[in-house]
Amino acid sequence: QVQLVESGGGLVQAGGSLRLSCTASGGTFSNNVMGWFRQAPGKERDFVAAINWTGGSTYTDSVKGRFTISRDKAKNTVSLQMNSLKPEDTAVYYCAAKRGVFSMVLTTKGREYDYWGQGTQVTVSS
Repeated sequence: QVQLVESGGGLVQAGGSLRLSCTASGGTFSNNVMGWFRQAPGKERDFVAAINWTGGSTYTDSVKGRFTISRDKAKNTVSLQMNSLKPEDTAVYYCAAKRGVFSMVLTTKGREYDYWGQGTQVTVSS
C-alpha cells in the first residue's frame, strides 16, 4: 500500500524558513513526477512545485525564487525548502506522486496525480 507522509510544517514568522519533507513507502518513486500542492482555508488546492526524475522542476509564480523542490532518490523522499515566507503562504501543504516512471512532463494539475499525503500545516505569522 502506497503511503506519502509529509513532515516539517509548523508556525514561523514572516521572512522565516521551513523545510517540508515527503517520504514514500509501499513503493519506489525515485523516477516518478512528484509535486507539492497547498490549500488555504476556504480556497481550492493549488499547485506549488513539481520535480521529475532528472531533477527538472517547475514552480507557481508566487513562490519562484523563494521555494526549492528537491529529491533524494536513495531515501525515496522529496523536499520543499521554503524561504522568505509570507503570511499568504499559510496553508496545508500536500505531497503528491504520479504513477509511471521517466516522465519529463511536470504536471501542475492535481487531478493528474495518483497518490497523496495527508498534509502538513504551515502557518506564517505577520
